[in-house]
Amino acid sequence: MEIEYANKAVSRYFMDFGLMGKKRGMDMAKAVKRRFDQLRAADTFLDFLSLGLGKPHQLAANLKGRYGISVTGNIRLIVKPGVEQLDSVSLGKCKTITIEGVVDYHGTKIEWIIP
Repeated sequence: MEIEYANKAVSRYFMDFGLMGKKRGMDMAKAVKRRFDQLRAADTFLDFLSLGLGKPHQLAANLKGRYGISVTGNIRLIVKPGVEQLDSVSLGKCKTITIEGVVDYHGTKIEWIIP
């Protein structure tokens, strides 16, 4: 799958996992890289979803249209599929996602770790 980034800051961290490790800790960087590699290896977003890795789930409210993918504990990778509709036919054709960042997710409180 093709990966795009929401902004330069996100791109900087995902293009250099060493930097992510220095700034956010090696354990988190390794876990995020594992999910990143799994996403990149999938042919379509639906293929990734069907594996169930990281318990991907649709988000609501101000993150509607995006998916949260568990990295560790309360840490989630936030991605936006490159399609308008989130039905299975559209997701089966989706070969591009945008990584919006990584959040620490505590119930209703969301703190962006990588904006």
